Amino acid sequence: MNKDIATPVRTKAILDKYGFSFKKSLGQNFLIDTNILKRIVDHAELTETSGAIEIGPGIGALTEQLARRSAKVLAFEIDQRLLPILEDTLSPYENKKIINSDILKADVHKAIAEEFAGLDDIMVVANLPYYVTTPIIMKLLEDKLPIRGIVCMLQKEVADRIAAKPGTKDYGSLSIAIQYYTVAETVMIVPKTVFMPQPNVDSAVIRLIKRETPAVAVKNEEFFFFVTRASFAQRRKTLLNNLTSQLPNGKEKKEQILAALEQVEIDPGRRGETLSIEEFGKLSDALYPHFEGQL
Repeated sequence: MNKDIATPVRTKAILDKYGFSFKKSLGQNFLIDTNILKRIVDHAELTETSGAIEIGPGIGALTEQLARRSAKVLAFEIDQRLLPILEDTLSPYENKKIINSDILKADVHKAIAEEFAGLDDIMVVANLPYYVTTPIIMKLLEDKLPIRGIVCMLQKEVADRIAAKPGTKDYGSLSIAIQYYTVAETVMIVPKTVFMPQPNVDSAVIRLIKRETPAVAVKNEEFFFFVTRASFAQRRKTLLNNLTSQLPNGKEKKEQILAALEQVEIDPGRRGETLSIEEFGKLSDALYPHFEGQL
């Protein structure tokens, strides 16, 4: 068995060998605890016929664990300084491919078609750069990729917001956007001490399993997301106040907004965080005829 990359001694030796310095702008924090990496991979429930997509492999600590447990790993790395390091550290593993690309700009559909032909179970498993977590997750979901789900490490505060339930302080438009596409749960809390360098925040691992169909059926997805964001624009404000201030010509259309709320039996004095995803679905459908084509 090859020596694990994710130990403090081996990580330091690799970084020293290549004179690598961390770039704060890329949110680089490398995991140095093999047990935690193995547990992350456990939560992805991979088999020998699974494909794994990784984002930001760093020096290959998680990539290595994925390569041992899946048919193939496809990793997207934006920092080209890491390419020769990955070539070295992952040399024992034939079943990996590193693409030097920003995941937000990459054609992931095309990469999946080319690299995972014949594999019908694909999971994204990643220690995401914290400064760009939400855009990455939303891209993976909005692009409607043929994946089973996502298991990723991210800032605990963001994980709390993603998995939040209605009526809690963490619940908001991000919770709804991600729970619309997936069933979300936080599966692990990860201490700062297992990273090099140590981040300033606590981390968590979240598992998102894609729903076969979205959580609610709505007339217009874009409008549904607009209504949810509008409802949380100012958390202390009532639903009616937020909607009249955020929807196009909302002040002039206050009567129509009130009528829509009455139609779906939602008290205009409630706040956004008290509404379930189903209630937001009904509300956006009731409002849609009054605002169609105006966004």
